[in-house]
Amino acid sequence: MFEWQPVWLSIKVALASLGFVVLLGVSAAYVMRRSEFAGKAAVEAVFSLPLVLPPVVTGFLLLLLIGKQGPLGRFLADSFDLQLIFTPYAAVIAGTVVAFPLMYQSTKAAFQSIDAKLEDAARTLGASEWRVFWTVSLPLAWHGLLSGIVLSFSRALGEFGATIMVAGNIPGKTQTIPLAIYFAAESNDMTQAGLYVLIISLLTFSLIFGVNLWVRKKQPQATERGVL
Repeated sequence: MFEWQPVWLSIKVALASLGFVVLLGVSAAYVMRRSEFAGKAAVEAVFSLPLVLPPVVTGFLLLLLIGKQGPLGRFLADSFDLQLIFTPYAAVIAGTVVAFPLMYQSTKAAFQSIDAKLEDAARTLGASEWRVFWTVSLPLAWHGLLSGIVLSFSRALGEFGATIMVAGNIPGKTQTIPLAIYFAAESNDMTQAGLYVLIISLLTFSLIFGVNLWVRKKQPQATERGVL
């Protein structure tokens, strides 16, 4: 019997991860683009690590951090009686970590492409840094932000290695679409595995197709306003 729970859980996890990734990725990209300090290259390398490390390695490192014996896991358990490991929250953390570099790199590249004279002009007119960010930098970087959103959501939706390390494969609780595909195929239930493959493929295709249509409608308007 086909189970829809992995589908709904995957969408929820991907959306929750995306929320954290947008907040953290955009903030980090904006700050790093404007900052120069000793060790900046090392910090950027750390930000990019989840992109190049095998997901299972990322999951193992997260397990050391948020597991029962990990510093953060032990603190949350002792202080708030809260356990993250083998819960949907752990899946969100895994999705956030593996998707963060995609949002960070896309947004940073978009911020770097902005003509600094435009931001300086806004400051000269008395705009605060917060207002410069919201009214100048962010609108000019929307294409990079949108690319990061699409890539990050898709990455979080398809995450497997880190998720299985910290959230496990608990049907009805932490089983996402990629986990359902793997274990269905392992048990030789190719029909169910194929249905999950079809669903996740349709989800990602619909997202990319919808964004492409929106961008094509947006570009002429933006060009007329001088945004692009």
